[in-house]
Amino acid sequence: MGYKLQNIIKISLNLNNLSGHVPSYISNCSKLEGLFLEMNSFSGPIPNSLGELKFLEELTIFVNRLTGESSSTGVNFLTSLANCKYLRKLGIAVNPLNIVLPSSFGNLSNSLELFVAFGCNLKGKIPNEVGNLSSLMQLDLSQNELTGVVPRAIRGLNQLQMLNLGNNKLSGCLPNSICNLKYLDSLNLSKNHIWGSIPECMGNATFLREIYLPFNRLSFNIPSSLWKLKDLLKLDLSSNFLNGSLHPEIGNIKAAIYINLSRNHFSGYIPTTIGGLQSLINFSLANNLLQGSIPDSFGSMISLEYLDLSNNNLTGGIPRSLEKLHYLKGFNVSFNRLSGEIPSKGQFVNFTYQSFLSNEDLCGSPRLKVPLCNVHSNSHPFIRRALRIVFIFMAMLIVGISVIILLLWKCKSKNSTAANEVNFLQEIVPLRISYYELQRATQGFSSNNLLGAGSFGSVYKGTFENGLLFAVKVFNLQVEDAFKSFATECEVLRNLRHRNLTKVISACSNIDFKALILEYMPNGSLDNWLYSDRQSLQIMQRLNIMIDVACAIDYLHHGYSSPIAHCDLKPTNVLIDEDMMGHVSDFGLAKLLGDDESVAYTITMATIGYIAPCDD
Repeated sequence: MGYKLQNIIKISLNLNNLSGHVPSYISNCSKLEGLFLEMNSFSGPIPNSLGELKFLEELTIFVNRLTGESSSTGVNFLTSLANCKYLRKLGIAVNPLNIVLPSSFGNLSNSLELFVAFGCNLKGKIPNEVGNLSSLMQLDLSQNELTGVVPRAIRGLNQLQMLNLGNNKLSGCLPNSICNLKYLDSLNLSKNHIWGSIPECMGNATFLREIYLPFNRLSFNIPSSLWKLKDLLKLDLSSNFLNGSLHPEIGNIKAAIYINLSRNHFSGYIPTTIGGLQSLINFSLANNLLQGSIPDSFGSMISLEYLDLSNNNLTGGIPRSLEKLHYLKGFNVSFNRLSGEIPSKGQFVNFTYQSFLSNEDLCGSPRLKVPLCNVHSNSHPFIRRALRIVFIFMAMLIVGISVIILLLWKCKSKNSTAANEVNFLQEIVPLRISYYELQRATQGFSSNNLLGAGSFGSVYKGTFENGLLFAVKVFNLQVEDAFKSFATECEVLRNLRHRNLTKVISACSNIDFKALILEYMPNGSLDNWLYSDRQSLQIMQRLNIMIDVACAIDYLHHGYSSPIAHCDLKPTNVLIDEDMMGHVSDFGLAKLLGDDESVAYTITMATIGYIAPCDD
């Protein structure tokens, strides 16, 4: 058949259910310029005879079952395509090619404008010869098994507009040569192992519209030059180790519609200039170390639909200016230290209590599971001033009485009775989840939901009515010091906020029952991973978990107002979440150290002489 098609110019068989091998005699179509076999069921090796089509300009074989190397000759088909000097578009994505990119990859046509090869199981390093493809506009090698570094030779891709190397195993630093790609519009290096800093010269790539660098090991601060990219639309730097404060110049990228800086180590205040980003639709600063108040200027972000500021150290109130954001669909400020009344107008009528969890001083509607706010009088200004004076007088009186009570309390015996201890715990633990809710969530504390047991109690998995999973730590009050352990965990964890510490959602406490409701960790403890015959940790996972634990301990020792000694750090007390991130847990033996106590508490605690054994 192939001998009768010598004059055919284009073959398009897309979107059929064709199977079998791509016939090698297709090379007899000597004038063929375009071959399109997308979304079929072709299998077997891609014939090397395609390299004989010297007029071929476009070859797209997306979504088939083709392999990239002949089992008989062992020749990589990319090598043969070097003969196609007019080739402009090459699309081979979503095929089990299972090949290494050869150095001859750089010998492909100087006219090549598009090379799309995502999801092909490509292996090995990206050859330096890639820089020879000087006409390339789009390069997509994502979702493969590529290793090594991003080659500096990419500076030779003078016309490149889109570079996607995401979801690989690339490492090393980002090369400055990326800044030389003056027409680069989209850069995606997400989900790799890239470390170091973001190049300062990145601000020179003025054509950039999209930057995706999440799930890497980037550190240091964001270079100020990045905020000079005034046409930037999307920026994702989440899940890295970036630190420092957010520069006020972030307000310069006014065209941005998506910014995700979550799961980093940013600290300091949120700049008020962010309010100038009136095109922004999705904005996340979750899981950082930010402090201060939420800027009132957020109310000017008129296009905002999703705002996540959860898991920080933010204080102050929720600005009422946010009620003006008519398109706001998602809002999360949980796990901060916010206070005051929750706004009740605008889109706030649609938000649930989950948006405001673990902010002890917020008040508002009962449906949000927070206390009611005090009702202020709307009477004559003279009356309001009089009430204000009375309030100040009463406050001073209460403070004076409190000082006297405190002095009297210090004179009492340090050894309190069990009844006093119970009353103390009832004061410090918010009773937001009842015993009966916990009983239903854990199916009556069934053994089928038992996650583990320790010295002071047991941990159960609980599923609440909203479908969310939690871990419920129930204290065995028959054990000596169980009361003290519960009080210690409440005291230590109620103010701690760090991505690598297990989060306390709430507590349940009465005379006969003490429990903490904790964040659920689906991957269990580090101990289970180290000594299991069914699962194991890769070297990078081990290193990442070590870093997570070190960050948590550094925060306990140096990042909180009073140093905290955990006193019981071991693999069973390191829990792993769904992203394989480590979280330090179990603060039942923790100690809050004063200025004169740090030496006294460096003696051996918990299990005497305990040292976790090495994993073979």
